[in-house]
Amino acid sequence: MPHSPDIPRDFGSAQALTRFFLRLVILGIFAALGSQGFGKTLEGLLAFAAFYCIFIAAVRREAPFGPVLTHFDEAAAYAVIAGLAAWTS
Repeated sequence: MPHSPDIPRDFGSAQALTRFFLRLVILGIFAALGSQGFGKTLEGLLAFAAFYCIFIAAVRREAPFGPVLTHFDEAAAYAVIAGLAAWTS
């Protein structure tokens, strides 16, 4: 049986930053289309994104305080932005 190649798990911080900002733009677009108002919808979507990133980081067994950015770092950033959105609305 042929052995499948190992896919590297560490792509560096550039991929994490790109993924973060792309997801932030997409969530902003969905929040603008929400029926509860931009701030309230964005807050909920960011909280969901934080839980999603924590789940993905746990599945991938990423180190929370590693030398490169991980899903844990993204989850913390989404949680902070969700907190700011809740505080301002």
